[in-house]
Amino acid sequence: MDKSSALDYINQMFPTEASLSGVEPLMQKIHGEIRRVDAGILAAVRQQSNSGTKAKEDLAAATRAVEELMYKIREIKSKAEQSETMVQEICRDIKKLDFAKKHITTTITALHRLTMLVSAVEQLQVMASKRQYKEAAAQLEAVNQLCSHFEAYRDIPKITELREKFKNIKQILKSHVFSDFSSLGTGKETEESNLLQQLADACLVVDALEPSVREELVKNFCSRELTSYQQIFEGAELAKLDKTERRYAWIKRRLRTNEEIWKIFPPSWHVPYLLCIQFCKLTRTQIVEILNNLKEKPDVGTLLLALQRTLEFEEELAEKFGGGTRDRETGIDLEESGGDEKNHTVSDIRKKYEKKLAVHQGSEKEEKDGNKELSVPGAGFNFQGIISSCFEPHLTVYVELEEKTLMENLEKLVQEETWDIEEGSQTSILSSSMQVFLIIRRSLKRCSALTKNQTLFNLFKVFQRILKAYATKLFARLPKGGSGIVAAATGMDGQIKTSDRDERVICYIINTAEYCHKTSGELAENVSKIIDPQLAEGVDMSEVQDEFSVVITKSLVTLVHGLETKFDAEMAAMTRVPWGTLESVGDQSEYVNGINMILSSSIPVLGNLLSPIYFQFFLDKLASSLGPRFYLNIFKCKHISETGAQQMLLDTQAIKTILLDIPSLGRQTSGAASYSKFVGREMSKAEALLKVILSPVDSVADTYRALLPEGTPAEFQRILELKGLKKADQQSILDDFNKRGSGISQQPVAQSVAPAVSSVSAVLPVIANQASGGPIATREDVLARAAALGRGAATTGFKRFLALTEAAKDRKDGPFRKLFNA
Repeated sequence: MDKSSALDYINQMFPTEASLSGVEPLMQKIHGEIRRVDAGILAAVRQQSNSGTKAKEDLAAATRAVEELMYKIREIKSKAEQSETMVQEICRDIKKLDFAKKHITTTITALHRLTMLVSAVEQLQVMASKRQYKEAAAQLEAVNQLCSHFEAYRDIPKITELREKFKNIKQILKSHVFSDFSSLGTGKETEESNLLQQLADACLVVDALEPSVREELVKNFCSRELTSYQQIFEGAELAKLDKTERRYAWIKRRLRTNEEIWKIFPPSWHVPYLLCIQFCKLTRTQIVEILNNLKEKPDVGTLLLALQRTLEFEEELAEKFGGGTRDRETGIDLEESGGDEKNHTVSDIRKKYEKKLAVHQGSEKEEKDGNKELSVPGAGFNFQGIISSCFEPHLTVYVELEEKTLMENLEKLVQEETWDIEEGSQTSILSSSMQVFLIIRRSLKRCSALTKNQTLFNLFKVFQRILKAYATKLFARLPKGGSGIVAAATGMDGQIKTSDRDERVICYIINTAEYCHKTSGELAENVSKIIDPQLAEGVDMSEVQDEFSVVITKSLVTLVHGLETKFDAEMAAMTRVPWGTLESVGDQSEYVNGINMILSSSIPVLGNLLSPIYFQFFLDKLASSLGPRFYLNIFKCKHISETGAQQMLLDTQAIKTILLDIPSLGRQTSGAASYSKFVGREMSKAEALLKVILSPVDSVADTYRALLPEGTPAEFQRILELKGLKKADQQSILDDFNKRGSGISQQPVAQSVAPAVSSVSAVLPVIANQASGGPIATREDVLARAAALGRGAATTGFKRFLALTEAAKDRKDGPFRKLFNA
């Protein structure tokens, strides 16, 4: 407690003078507390002193205990060493005796086994000399086991002698077994009843010998069995392609006849399986030799019959022995492709085989039970293609026949095509196209049943040529234009005249080409799935699809050209109207009614037959043709008075309305919005031209610049001629136009003139009208005056049409079609 705390405590205890009377009792209390604390401290010091002395005593006692423990451990270790020495002395003689016992036991066992080995070898020698194969097989196993115990004693002379003797005995057994098996199949098995049992016992001996002996025996047996086959079918009479089926009949008959006899072979030997493999390899060699020695191309029917029989035989082997299965396809149905008599024979044989196959499936369970011992599950050998693959390089004649047949069928289908659709038909597709793909699918089915390698790929190339030829046939059916000096000079076809039936045929061709485009892609996908994966990358129908795309585009262009030709008479009638002498504005002109009648008769049919995307394409092309053509046709008129211009402007509005109604007329309004904008843009050019013609002479130049900013001086001069101005009046206006034309014509005008006066912020330069001496005209005045004449017009996209204006004078339609084709 510091000084301040003590003072605070005193002040707290004695706050007043009156409280000082309690000082004496407080002092006594404090002295008592001090004495109590001192006594407690003294007691604690004494206790601590006593504890230190006791701890020293305890430590000393623990140290003495550890020393005693270490002494006892040393004593125990010494006694253990003494005990170990004593035990070693006692067991030294016992260990020697133990080793002696072990060596004696090993020696006795070895001598006993040696005795057994000598006895077994002698017995085996006797059994081998007497051809006691069953006993010899068991003895061989015993000797083999005994010999394995003497592997470490190979250098001992006696053991070497015994091993050499055992080797000679095995050689004797091998020669006896091979000699006995050489009589198998010679007829002795029927004369000697115990021969088969003896050979069955000999198989046990072979199993006890090295595996190479079994392989050699089976190989010799198979070679001996196939010797007669080789001799028979290498002769001049049977070494022919049309005798191929007899080869497979021979081996099947051989397997069936000797099935009971060959049961002497253990099932694990797979003798029928190995015999069939060797037969297939030998047959393949002989067939390759036959095919290579042919002096001329093989007969297709014979070749395919041989291949089909080979495939059937391979399928039977695969089912019998395992080793892969083949997708079952129908046979060579060449009858469907219009083959010759041999092809009909092949078809009949195929049908016969299908019946056999059905019977085979019905008795599948019995056949599996009968061949249970001969089956080779998981043998791993694939019989598919072991023989049939040798036909692959020689199937070119088959592909050529297929191509010839397909091409003949194509010609026949095109000749028989009515180019019309039957009533009630759900599709607007020519029947010949569906028939073409039908015969192609049949051809693909036939070929895939024979091969899925290079021949199938070559046939796919044939399909490409057939479809390209069909596309050419469709293209050739389109109406053609006339030809002449003008067409040759301009690089364009002549006028294409189309009737209502021609228009329907063109629509059918478009739909058919679209169907062929889609189906040819699906055909390529199907072929790529079944063909060899290494050839799948080359399966592509893009070129064929491009051919049909060209047919579609050309058909649509031809459709538009045909309508253009129908408009020729109406365009000519428009130029014959006396526009300069009309007295009043009446109803729409006759040529407009003619255009309306043409479209009203054609569009509903086209809209019903064409798909929306192609109908929209057709409409865009039609609008891009009729609008500019009408614009150019105005320049072909001689003189247009103000009344004539007003009548022509009325006709323009009528034509525009007719064009805008085409989507609803064709019952296809999906793209009507974009089409309406397109028509408005194209027809507004003609409207702008007529508004320029209607404008007063004093402001015609300004109106021309405002409405047709991309116009040329030549076109402007032609407009002045249409207005009927004299040469002198034209010259002054042209001079003024040329002086200011270059600066003004470069300014873009991005506005359209509405029926009401448009608000324009930009102001044209002030121009003095020298001809009339009238007031100065601003751009607002010019546009307001033009707007009062009729509906607005777009002001862009004239350059390419104006460039054709002069050429249009030389020819009725001018070279506009070239632009349309571009």
